[in-house]
Amino acid sequence: MSATVIIINLATLACFILAFLKDRQKAIRGLAVAAKAFIRILPLVFIIIILIGLLLGFVPQALIARIIGEQAGFDGLLLVAFLGAILHIPSLISYPLAGSLLEGGASVTAVAAFITTLTMIGLLTLPLEIKELGKKMAFLRNGLSFIVALLIALLMGVIL
Repeated sequence: MSATVIIINLATLACFILAFLKDRQKAIRGLAVAAKAFIRILPLVFIIIILIGLLLGFVPQALIARIIGEQAGFDGLLLVAFLGAILHIPSLISYPLAGSLLEGGASVTAVAAFITTLTMIGLLTLPLEIKELGKKMAFLRNGLSFIVALLIALLMGVIL
């Protein structure tokens, strides 16, 4: 187990103990809410694990590298960026998928585009965003976010 994991877990435990000492009932309710959220997200975690297994088992590394690897160029980057913008999965669950893509031959740039668009753009939530922000603002925010996500991905490719 890495030091980061240990530090995060110890900090979480310390915060829970402090919350428990301050207000026992709120801390218990918070723990119950967290447990329900965990149970609600668990099937999605299993689905992602299965998809990662299928991806690594049936899709050759050479194909992954060809589609979203270094030699795929800007087309591969756009493909994975659009995929990230369309998918509606929690970013925390997408990290193992991103790691598997990297192991499978995807470029750092493509994986950065995937994670960034996944967290910054919400095509599935666009109707709600239009309702709350208006059509012009929702499209402007998503369009600018897509451009910024591509810039972030390209910078990651240069840096790493």
